[in-house]
Formats: sequence, C-alpha cells, structure tokens
Amino acid sequence: MPMRCTRLIALLFLLVAPLAAQANPFSRQLANGLTVIVKEDRRAPTAVHMVWYRVGSVDEQSGVTGVAHLLEHMMFKGTPSVGPGEFNRRVAAAGGRDNAFTSRDFTAYFQQTPKGQLEEMMRLEADRMRHLTLDPNEFAQEIKVVMEERRMRTDDQPQSLLYEQLNAVAFGAHPYRAPVIGWMNDLENMSVEDAREWYDRWYVPNNAYVVVVGDVDHDEVFRLADKYYGPLAPRALPKRKPQQEPQQLGIRRLTVKAPAELPVLMMAYKAPVIRDVEEDVDPYALEMLAAILDGHDAARFPKRLVKELRVAVSAGAGYDSTARGPGLFIVEGSPSEGRSVSELEAAFRAEIARIREHGVDAEELARARAQLIATETYKLDSMFAQAMEIGQLEAVGIPYRAIDRIIEKLQSVSAEQVQAVARKYLDDDALTVAVLDPQPLPAQAKAPRPALPHRH
Repeated sequence: MPMRCTRLIALLFLLVAPLAAQANPFSRQLANGLTVIVKEDRRAPTAVHMVWYRVGSVDEQSGVTGVAHLLEHMMFKGTPSVGPGEFNRRVAAAGGRDNAFTSRDFTAYFQQTPKGQLEEMMRLEADRMRHLTLDPNEFAQEIKVVMEERRMRTDDQPQSLLYEQLNAVAFGAHPYRAPVIGWMNDLENMSVEDAREWYDRWYVPNNAYVVVVGDVDHDEVFRLADKYYGPLAPRALPKRKPQQEPQQLGIRRLTVKAPAELPVLMMAYKAPVIRDVEEDVDPYALEMLAAILDGHDAARFPKRLVKELRVAVSAGAGYDSTARGPGLFIVEGSPSEGRSVSELEAAFRAEIARIREHGVDAEELARARAQLIATETYKLDSMFAQAMEIGQLEAVGIPYRAIDRIIEKLQSVSAEQVQAVARKYLDDDALTVAVLDPQPLPAQAKAPRPALPHRH
C-alpha cells in the first residue's frame, strides 16, 4: 500500500502542470453498451489500449474469493483462434508490452504498442472478451500458480499478512474484508466451473469500457471499436445489492505473529470516499491531511517521529478517496531499536492530537502542495498513467469528465477543513489497530522460490 502520495493528489498534479495540456478525451458508447474513451496525445508514435471490466473482488461471495484474480490469469490461456500464451507472444512481436491487474473494484488489461498495432490489439481483446476457452487442464496448472503467488506475496511476507488481517478485522461485513488474491482454502477448492461462471456473468461488453491514449485519431479508434467490439452481444447483468459496512462501535485490536526483523504498527480509521464530486468536502480534506502527515521528507511524520523523536525508523500515512466500497485512513510505521510499538502508537496519537487541537497553518498546507507537484510531475509524459487515471475513476463510478472539478475541489481545501476531518474521523470508535509481533527468523533462509510464470 503506497504511504506517500495518494492517487487523487497525484492526479491533481498529473493534470495541472504544463505538459498535461493535451486534447480533452472523446467518448462514444456502442450499441452493445461498451463505452470507448479516447485521449489523443501526439508526443510519441505509440498507443495504450486498455480494457476495463467493472468487476473485482468486491463482487465475490464467500467460498469463491480470488476468482476475479484467477480469471485474469486464465484470460491469457487462449481462445479457439489464439492458443495458450499466444496473446503475449503476439503483443511482443508487435513491439509492445502487455499485462493485467485485478483490484477490489475492477479488472483491467492493457497493451502499449506502436500506434500502427492498435487494430491488432483490439482484435485480440475483443476475441477473448467473449471466446475464452477455459480448458480444465490449463486451469489445473494456473490455480497452482495463483496459490504459489499467494504464498510468495502474502503468506511469506509478514507485512502483507498484517495488512490482510487488518482488513479482515476492520471490515466485519463488507467484501473488502477478503483479500483480492483470495483465501487459500477457497483457492484449493476452486473449479474451472467457478471461473467459467464468473466469466459468463461479468465479461460482457455492457460491463466493460475501453480506454485508448496515444498518437491516434479518435474517429479512427471509434471505427475500429465498432468493427471488433461492436459485434459482441450484451447480456443482462446481475443486480448489485447495496453492501454497507455496519457502524463500528469501538476500537478493535489484533496481533499477527510471523517471522520478521521488526515490529510493524498499522492504525486504520474508517473514512468516507467520494460519492458526489460536487457536494462532497471531507474526502478532499482527508487527501490533503495524508499529504501533510506523509507527503514529503519534511512532512509531520517523517520529520517529527523519525528525525526528531527517533521513535520510528519509518512512519507514514495513506488514504484513497476513490473506491466502490468504504474507505480507510491508515497510519503505519516501525519503532526504532529500543522503542516499543506502544511508544510508537502514542507518538502517532500525539501528532494526530496536535492537528485535532491546533490545526495546520496555511504555509504548511502550501508546502505540501508544492512538494507533491515536484514529485509527481514526472508522470506527465506517461500515456499509460493518463489511461490509468481515466480508467480508475470510471471504475468507481466517477465520470472521467469530473477530473477538472476534482482538481478544483482539491485546490480549495482549507486548513480549517483539514483540522475538521482530523477531529471527525481520526477517532478511536472507528479505529482498528494491527501489530506485527516479530518472531525469530529461520536460522537458514529458505531457497528462493521460482519466478511466477504469469506476468504481473
């Protein structure tokens, strides 16, 4: 979980600096319900092509956690016209790169290639949108890869285990309590039929949208989309029911014991996310609060806790104001040698109390903004970053055309609003505290696991 610059704050500077003065995106919805969004950027003869599905682990049910991510793996296993692994080989042969990723809220696939290869990328993606083979033998091999991925990235990583357990305790009812990769027992019992049912239910054009950014003409992109995606038939989608997390009524604590060098403390406060771009105020103030606490080297946590008090070797804050489900404002760190987790928790609380009681000054607020501009400007030249911002906003129900208004709302955050959200949300009644209790490391390190064949 990134603890320095939050995504919407990064978006602010991705779009307001001079190099971001690109053409506004164009969009069109095909007759089958698929939306195509195109942003022309002529600075390099390449194109980014992304297909986003409005489905992620939040849509899973108990017993099949991890199926969204598993199907992402299976999407590279072939169709009647493109054999297993052939998708990657064709992209590479076209001089491009490709990958995919699954989150709580969405699943996305991308290719970045020379602009002349865009038509081939559309043809390949449209083919697997509705014609995936889902061979049982391929599934049997790939589920083993996913289980190994879970071992490598979660079970063998104490901080990942801690974050996983934190979510499982912080969310009592909402699906965010389950990890995106799934619980191991669910993976062990998953079948190819589970994957096929997921694919048939959600992988339809009316549950997807395409984002293209690069040296392209939007009318030509729309023509190609009509040619390749247009013939795919829509289907009725399952009705999504509201999934509200019950109100938390007091502090929750948990401890995870695992081999590690240092203890880790995570403190997660329930926090709102953007639901109405125009009317909401608090999510923007929470974004700025996270930047003030941990947006740069002179921010409050690194300056006060690491450099001055030396109570921590690391201290950070993170918050994402865009999500389909509920949000968390998280502070985390590791205590310095000779200092305890309790001392670090007290130090975090003291810094939060200072903001709750005394607020932040205008200069501090301005400095956080300025530093974030300097650290995020490098993203301006990335077509992929532009496509990601458009896609991620659309995935959580925020129209990409609201970006300008989001920027204005972020720019208008006041010191008083920052203090107000610290008082309102950084409160024990909505707090979950997770502690990694480090256990002795093995005398001999295990041999490194083989690299995973799937390209994440």
